[in-house]
This record gives sequence, C-alpha cells and structure tokens, in this order.
Amino acid sequence: MAEHIYNNTRVVITGMGVVAPNGVGLSDFERALRDGRSGIAFIPRLADLKFGCQVGGIPPVQQHHIDACLTPLQVRNFDSDGIIYGMIAADEAWKNAELELGNEQFDPQTGVIFGTGTSGIEKLNASMKMVDEQKVRRLGSNVVIQTMASGVSAFIAGHIGAGNQVTTNSSACTTGTEALLMGYRHIKAGYARRMLVGSTCEHGPYLWAGFDAMRVTSQRHNDAPERASRPLSATAGGLVPGGGAGAFVIETLESALKRKAPIIAEVLGGQINSGGQRDGGTLT
Repeated sequence: MAEHIYNNTRVVITGMGVVAPNGVGLSDFERALRDGRSGIAFIPRLADLKFGCQVGGIPPVQQHHIDACLTPLQVRNFDSDGIIYGMIAADEAWKNAELELGNEQFDPQTGVIFGTGTSGIEKLNASMKMVDEQKVRRLGSNVVIQTMASGVSAFIAGHIGAGNQVTTNSSACTTGTEALLMGYRHIKAGYARRMLVGSTCEHGPYLWAGFDAMRVTSQRHNDAPERASRPLSATAGGLVPGGGAGAFVIETLESALKRKAPIIAEVLGGQINSGGQRDGGTLT
C-alpha cells in the first residue's frame, strides 16, 4: 500500500488493557511477568475428553471485572468468553487513556477495530442443540450478537459510544497486530481522531479440538503445565492453547496533547506479509 495517501498526522498510544491467563488487568499482568508466574494450568475437562494436550490458559476473570463493563441484562444468558475478555480489556484501555464512559452522545470521531478468530463457540454449540430439540423460541434475543464475529466490536462500541467505523478483522495469529495497523491507517487517512483496537480469543474444547487433532499442541507436559509453554526453546513441543484479549487506544498526537492524556508510545508504522504460501510463506 502506498504510504503517500496518508497525511502527516502522528498517532500515539494513550491507553492499554489486557486479559491474560496469568493476570487480568495491567498491574496484575505486569506483576505476573516480573514474578515469572505462569498462567498455564491442567484442565480436567480436557482430560475427561481424552485430549492429548490437557493444559491451557484460562484468564482468572472475576465477577467484578464483568460488572465493570457489562450490565446485568447483558450478562443474562451470556456464554461468549471472547466478548467478555474483549470488553474487559477495552474498558481498561479506555479508562487507562483517561477517557470517560456514560456519555449519552456518540463520538463520530472514535471508532473500533477489534479482531477475533472465532466468537461464541460454546453459545453456538448450545444453540444448535436447542434447534435440534425444536426449541428455537427459547434461544433468546442475544444469540446472534454473541455468535457473530463482529459481536465483540459491537459490544465495545456501545460501551464507549463509538460512532465511527466499527468492525472486526480476522487473520489468525496476526489478528491483533492487523487491528492495530488498520486503526493506525484509519487515523492517518483522516477518517477518525481516535480508535480502540485490539483482539480477543475465547477458550474451550470446541475451539481447541482441531489443534489437538492436528497434533500441533504440547502433549508432553500435562503433569507440569508451567513447563509446557516453551517458545523458541530447543525442547519446545507444540503450542499451548489459551484465551485472552489485549486492547489499545490510539489517537492523533494533537488530540492527546489537547486533553493532556498519558502518552505511552508512538505508532510509526508496520506491515504484514504472507509470502503467498510459497517458499516458506505462511498460511495467514
């Protein structure tokens, strides 16, 4: 893509949020990293289902995390962890950027690009069973938004009052990076002043089963979960499944300075390439 189509606007990061297996929230996550605390644990349900890999990462989300960004009505019959993770991370990033919630007016200069690989697998599974049992009318009114890929962006946009572009991208392992760059380019092109970007991934056997069947998951450390995740190690034995989310608030430098927001970093650019799946090129 030709960079000359963009203006000279500088884009900065003013807020961050995280939901991870070893910590929910920036402070807990940082503490876990500094202490070397793993978020990978043995999951009995995977053992019961005869998975080869019986370990994984499930964020320790508590009710107070959910209550901070979802109403009791929204939580009713809710079964989409990916949306919950994304909402918690986005809520923290928004507040971390010292932006306010609760404004009845939407902001046409704020947008959301929040990615995910899948959405509402558990909810979809339960819904299909109800359909098969001829209980369609008992599905409820929130099935669609919980299972559509863009559900997470829709929930976030409603939470912060985003009136600009609201969309969800999906490109496997590069989804989060891609969302950040898409938001950056959207601002650089002059279409928005501020974007909340990030990605989320839910957890569970229906999502992880395919990877387990491919035998690309770690299957040698079921008795020592904290040793399973070994990226770049000579003794690495496969990927470790997990769930979580990460979020950034990015905006023009002018906007950040005007409202005296905390500036964490500047986004200078970036690119994603696939290699066309030839000569070592990746699938995504």
